[in-house]
Amino acid sequence: MAKIKILHIIKSLGRGGAEMLLPETLKAHDKERFEFHYIYFLPWKNQLVSAIELAGGKVSLFPANNNIQILFQYRKIIKYCKDNDIQIIHAHLPWAGFVSRIVCFFTKKITFYTEHNLQERYHYITRLINRLTFNYQTLGIGVSLDVTNSIQKNIHPKIKITTLLNGVNVSNFCRNDSSSRIALRNQFCIPLEGVVVGTVAVFRFQKRLDLWLEIIAKAIDQNPNIYGVIVGAGPLEPLLKEKYQTLNLEGKVFFAGLQSEVKPYYEVMDYFMMCSSFEGLPIALLEAMSMGCAILSTNAGGIKEVLRPLIDGIVVGVDDWEQLSDELIQLSHDPLKSKTYQQAARTRVKQSFSIETMVENLELLYTQFYDNTKTKF
Repeated sequence: MAKIKILHIIKSLGRGGAEMLLPETLKAHDKERFEFHYIYFLPWKNQLVSAIELAGGKVSLFPANNNIQILFQYRKIIKYCKDNDIQIIHAHLPWAGFVSRIVCFFTKKITFYTEHNLQERYHYITRLINRLTFNYQTLGIGVSLDVTNSIQKNIHPKIKITTLLNGVNVSNFCRNDSSSRIALRNQFCIPLEGVVVGTVAVFRFQKRLDLWLEIIAKAIDQNPNIYGVIVGAGPLEPLLKEKYQTLNLEGKVFFAGLQSEVKPYYEVMDYFMMCSSFEGLPIALLEAMSMGCAILSTNAGGIKEVLRPLIDGIVVGVDDWEQLSDELIQLSHDPLKSKTYQQAARTRVKQSFSIETMVENLELLYTQFYDNTKTKF
């Protein structure tokens, strides 16, 4: 039986949440039934290319230096689809979505678009283009109910919209390497009995990492045995480093930088903390839960669809982020409760947010739309 050929289109293959899903879903896909191709545009954001290729994907770079240049790649994408007999296009994030809709308009190919963020959080021009072009595709997918509801509220689409919750590879993201935990603690000069609070994020304003630093600074004042590790990079890094210096966090909080492999850093974390102002459904949160980190977070966006307060972790309102300091202090003095939350976090993702469940539902969508197209001809 001929394989169904899927082309994923995304702006970059850096280590963002949407991007991280591509190699992880590819590992779980049925490659006897599907063949996967990937196009990205920003040459300097290529950290995940090797992971996708290693998992069996075919990756192509169509270089573009800005969003407008991405749109003008539509002719090359049309040619790629023709040369490789692509049956389904699956785009992620707005500008990849815009160019995929141009391709869909000219080729009439099945075109999916996965939205990872709330419409209200985009620049008004992005929102406008999204609204004007959204119906020039086959299916819209929200990564959480919050995201789906935002599409319905702001765009009023005429096409079908569905929710497909993000997932994580629970078999891969599990604690099984105590040597990494010890090695990284030694690297950062964190004592083995130290309590490590971590986060993994792109340094953008919605992550509110400046507030994250304030939260942990207050907690360290009350419990000097607390340490912090931040994994990632981004445009706000200079401002965060300045805040870090102002709060005198040298030797207590460590910037690990951008990492192509984050699992060893989850190994070193006892707690995973987020104080975002908005989210879709963050992959880093699911990874940390799968790794058995106790979770402290605001209830931004899809986070509240994952975390049940005082069951799977500690959750506070977006505007109540300062409460996370007190919660962290109390939890750091309560090993039994910490252990309970660590176990509950992994159980939650295993039961409801596995990559296998996500991929099974996605493959069902691919097959349904492909079969429906075949019956029309």
